[in-house]
Amino acid sequence: MNDLSSLQPTAVWRHFFNLCQIPRASGQEAAVRDALSKWACERSLCVKNDARGNLILGKAATPGYENRPGVVLQGHLDMVCQKHGNSKHDFGRDPIRPVLRDGWVTAIDTTLGADNGIGVALALAVLEADDLEHPALEVLLTVDEEAGMHGAMGLEQNAVQGRLLLNLDTEQWGELYLGCAGSVDVVVDAPVPVEAAPEDMLTIGLRLTGLAGGHSGIDIHRQRGNAIKLLAQFLRELDEKGFVFRLASMKGGTAHNAIPREAEAVLRMVDPSSLLAEAEGFVAALRGRLNDEESRVRIDFEMVSTLDAGDVLPGEEARKLLNLLGDLPCGVRKMSEQMPGVVETSNNIGELRLGKGRLHVNVMVRSLGEDGIHALSDEIVARFVASGFEGIHVTGAGPVWHPNPESKLLALARDVFRRTFDDEAVVQVIHAGLECGIFNWLWPDMDMISFGPTIHGAHAPGERVEAASVECAWRLLVAILAAIPEQESKRSQA
Repeated sequence: MNDLSSLQPTAVWRHFFNLCQIPRASGQEAAVRDALSKWACERSLCVKNDARGNLILGKAATPGYENRPGVVLQGHLDMVCQKHGNSKHDFGRDPIRPVLRDGWVTAIDTTLGADNGIGVALALAVLEADDLEHPALEVLLTVDEEAGMHGAMGLEQNAVQGRLLLNLDTEQWGELYLGCAGSVDVVVDAPVPVEAAPEDMLTIGLRLTGLAGGHSGIDIHRQRGNAIKLLAQFLRELDEKGFVFRLASMKGGTAHNAIPREAEAVLRMVDPSSLLAEAEGFVAALRGRLNDEESRVRIDFEMVSTLDAGDVLPGEEARKLLNLLGDLPCGVRKMSEQMPGVVETSNNIGELRLGKGRLHVNVMVRSLGEDGIHALSDEIVARFVASGFEGIHVTGAGPVWHPNPESKLLALARDVFRRTFDDEAVVQVIHAGLECGIFNWLWPDMDMISFGPTIHGAHAPGERVEAASVECAWRLLVAILAAIPEQESKRSQA
């Protein structure tokens, strides 16, 4: 475990390190699911794999807790796989390499997978411990959360028996979450016209890099640059200044829920001699309006083999697409009036692929209310339709988790937090998707909250988790389990 062995709680960090050794991209969780199933069987825990691939582990109540309502501890097995452009890391084969730096655990050149590996590790450590007091436990570990919550959406009505749920997938210690944004994806998969490029044109590759990226929900308010949008704006400026070029291909982003850090394009041009000066001016202006963390933004060029360029978009078609991308909403649309400082509605242009006569774009829309989701997604669809694009559909609906301020579990957690840390927890909603929205729809009588340690930079290289906050989250978790009250008798309920 290298220097992670010095961290507390030891069991949590051991489980997290072991998770880091097993590749677990969305849709590729079989290996980690099998490893955890074997681990649980060796400890005589209940093991259940459902048809969708979710894993449910069970443990009986400790003596004296048999009459207390069962608790579900919940997290997801998959992680967002992002790496620096020059990294040779293979997420399908190579382990994540966690390191401890100044009180934070991070990874070398890649995402860490603390989202949601730390939550999973917390739950596994509870199952492993024989010195804790707790009701009957079910640990629900879903698959494919980051790609669209497909595991949670495939759960059966009777998948779990507990009716108290602790989601361990939020990322700011000291906050108890009672609601989350819902989301949809506006997906464009359309044909585009192409033509042969003039033979006298040179082929130039452009690459925009150096942006911070991040989680398209919890980081969207930080106003970080979106590489797809910025590169489209640069190309549009070239066109407006009279540069003659043809757009052969363009791509950027690798996940619908991550702010793109890099984007690239291939152009055919007669005279690229002034490109460098134009790029330097554009980048200088960017640095003046982006955050300091994105001061390394740059645009690089290289000569590309003509054979790599292929056909190009006709000039008017390229202009139409660049204008659309440049003007498309991206970022915060509205802040919440009920929850100060919380984003209510936003969107992110997460993925773009243009080439060989096809255009693919994925725009993720999030909101704390269904009306906000529909209004913004409808606007985005309308913009693509008005520009003449076909093959547009709205998919991947993640339900809003509407807050229940009367939650008894919330009241208990706040009291436990106060007694354990001599401080008040902050009650919050999160502008990100949690599977609690699906659980609330599937099990409307389930009482649930979410909490976790502090994680910065999720969904981007440089993701890190604060070690001290992991220990705090562990203390809160075991204290809540020990404080679950006995169930009310049917007579008292009447």
